[in-house]
Amino acid sequence: MTTIDWIVLGAFFVLLFMVIWWVIRLKEETSADYFLAGRNAGWLVIGASIFASNIGSEHLVGLAGAGAESGMAMAHWEMHGWMILILGWVFVPFYSRSKVFTMPEFLERRYNSASRNFLAIISLVSYVLTKVAVTVYAGGIVFKEVFGIDEWLGIDFFWIGAIGLVVITGIYTVLGGMKAVLYTSVIQMPVLLLGSIVILVVGLRELGGWGQLMEIANANVTVHGDSMMSLMRSHRDAEFPWTGVILGSAIIGFWYWCTDQYIVQRVLSGANQKESRRGTIFGAYLKLLPVFIFLVPGIIAYALHQQGMMELSSSDAAFSTLVANLLPVGLKGVVIGGLIAALMSSLASLFNSSAILFTMDFYKRIKPESSEKHLVYVGRAATTVIVILGILWIPVMRGIGQVLYQYLQDVQSLLSPGIASVFLLGVFWKRTTPAAGFTGLMTGFVFGMTRLAANVMEPYLNPGGLFYRIILQPNWLHYSIYLFFFCIVVIVVVSYFTKPADASKTVGLTYGSANEEQKKETRASWNRWDVVHTVIILSVIGLFYIYFW
Repeated sequence: MTTIDWIVLGAFFVLLFMVIWWVIRLKEETSADYFLAGRNAGWLVIGASIFASNIGSEHLVGLAGAGAESGMAMAHWEMHGWMILILGWVFVPFYSRSKVFTMPEFLERRYNSASRNFLAIISLVSYVLTKVAVTVYAGGIVFKEVFGIDEWLGIDFFWIGAIGLVVITGIYTVLGGMKAVLYTSVIQMPVLLLGSIVILVVGLRELGGWGQLMEIANANVTVHGDSMMSLMRSHRDAEFPWTGVILGSAIIGFWYWCTDQYIVQRVLSGANQKESRRGTIFGAYLKLLPVFIFLVPGIIAYALHQQGMMELSSSDAAFSTLVANLLPVGLKGVVIGGLIAALMSSLASLFNSSAILFTMDFYKRIKPESSEKHLVYVGRAATTVIVILGILWIPVMRGIGQVLYQYLQDVQSLLSPGIASVFLLGVFWKRTTPAAGFTGLMTGFVFGMTRLAANVMEPYLNPGGLFYRIILQPNWLHYSIYLFFFCIVVIVVVSYFTKPADASKTVGLTYGSANEEQKKETRASWNRWDVVHTVIILSVIGLFYIYFW
């Protein structure tokens, strides 16, 4: 880092703190103000926040590393712009009509309080112990590698980076709430994009262009005949068989983009259905980029290493190694600013989503007489506690970080089938009963966690045993698909033997149950330009699949 790089980085932080100061000065009178930005957000901040929240450690470390190790195999998850469109076109009307604060609250409206309690607990625990922990751990690693500083004032720079990330992000999230998360995303998003595009361009120029990259990557062929640039892998591929990727990634994507509080909270903040939907369309446009600004640079790092032009200690170090080795004076400051922006935005979203789950799904129900100002106070206190837990968890992550990080990649594929099936049938099949919804959640969780526990205990299990062959032997994506359809069957069967919900309580929450006023509101919220932009996004995704098939 040169003086100019530090100046550029400093300028970014000055601009960021100016926005934070402006947001903090806005009064938070109600819980809707604090947690959902007063339900008055426009499409620009919604789309920017969806994208910035999504770009976290799994991209800076995981996606670039996946590119360096396995090429285009993970690109399916980054082409989920079409799934964000499903959130906007299909689910926004249902969520908007319900006027809920959280996804567990929506499940209570559609099913019962047991479903709400279960999803709230699972979401809160997984946020604090997985997403927050991994983001903080990855932040410390990235800062240490990018800055190239081992120690500062006798302290390991990992700790300075990790704790600094948590404290700074925690302060503005506690004070500014959802508005701080949304409006800082508008600043963080362009910095992140600019920095990442610089890496892509400089990396390709250093290597000799796209043609050279394709030549080197296509020379790396798996035992099944698939190159690094092959999007569709053999059905015998151990990690990414096409038979699992197509549907398995869609199930995980549906859970993440359409039902997870972490993402959906952004559209709940929309001023109306029109702004929320257009926010998802803008977010879908932005979601077309990660393949090129994170995954492809990972492949570039692999190619440069193969050519002997750059040392690559591990695949997970791909992105930070490119930053440290290739960027000229000034641009390194921009890219590092983008990295910090990505981690801060992701962490801020996690803090705020965790706080709203605790406040609205637990505290408010225990003390329903609480005033709006008191709920804001509780929200700030909850955020503070989560920040402290994030700091306390750092030593654990430092000790088992790499091992835990690998296992955590499986968590989403194991949590998603049950939750996805319950939301999908809950909205599209009005006969789904409250008992069936809760049973579906429990079924998905039990079998998902059984697989996770079996992963840990694998060395002690008999490979020829029935348990091993059913739970562990299937590919992770195939297992996710099997579990999803098993949950569907369980929900359908239980629904035929249990009492359905009172139809008057689910008006507007299921397909076909909306009244005329609700239908008119939804139809008035979109026009032909929304359709045109949707078609453009879907066409780009289609062309991508054709090119890399």
